[in-house]
Amino acid sequence: MTDQAQGTAGMQLVDRPEPTPAINDVIVEVHAAAYVPTEVDWPSTWADRAGKDRAPSILGHDVAGVVSALGYGTTGLTVGQRVFGISDWHRDGTLAEYVAVESRNLAPLPGDVDFTVGASLPISGLTAWQGLFQHGRLRSGQTVLAHGAAGAVGTMVTQLAREAGAYVIGTGRATDREKALDYGVHEFVDLENDDLDDVGGVDLVFDVIGGAIQEKSALLIRPGGTLVTVTGLGDVRPDGLSVDFVVESVPSQLAEIVQRVRDGRLRTNIDEVAPLADAVAALNPTRRRKGKTVISIRS
Repeated sequence: MTDQAQGTAGMQLVDRPEPTPAINDVIVEVHAAAYVPTEVDWPSTWADRAGKDRAPSILGHDVAGVVSALGYGTTGLTVGQRVFGISDWHRDGTLAEYVAVESRNLAPLPGDVDFTVGASLPISGLTAWQGLFQHGRLRSGQTVLAHGAAGAVGTMVTQLAREAGAYVIGTGRATDREKALDYGVHEFVDLENDDLDDVGGVDLVFDVIGGAIQEKSALLIRPGGTLVTVTGLGDVRPDGLSVDFVVESVPSQLAEIVQRVRDGRLRTNIDEVAPLADAVAALNPTRRRKGKTVISIRS
């Protein structure tokens, strides 16, 4: 990516030098990677931590692959080990054959989990996990209003909340209803045709939409409840806790998530898998995505 104004339409597949590991880094030979559509608007895509322009930038932060080299002082991982996680927001990303990642951001990827599945989990799974349990302090018996319930994050929110004993009300478009129900929502609200006020009181709102929907949802939260969002907080706040957070790569949480995939408690939500040669087209879709797009770097 060289021009923010062009968005992903300006993305090109080019040759770049292989990265070199810094202190506490590993080099990951990428087997599969994924991308969040809003990345082109993140300041960290275009500037490093010091604010210095770093274009051209490599997008993507979900990664699954094999450790190919260790930086000075790196411990905890070994060359040849299968790993997955989130790469640093301010550095070149994972839509490449190799990426340099701080070792603390990676967890072992079990041998019975496909790299494609591994790459679909980190950002979506950790966003759901941290929003529900770390920031939302979800408890059994509570009611969760999960926006975007058929999306990559929403399907994770639904499954994890249900496993924790929550009652889940999902939202989305009319065409999302069957998928949201399939992933486990107890009720579904069509935001285009149903009245959100009919939901009644809830204990936790998990917001991925923002704006008027977030503000309307905040009014539904019972006293002492929580609004969790990844879109920024609006002007309307609940009589409780409001949290806007940026997901972090936490290896212990990644281990919890991938174990649930292995034993069948958690299903991934992958919309499309495309090879690196077709990544530009795959990341400029002509239809609405209903799950994660994963780029397969090595078959």
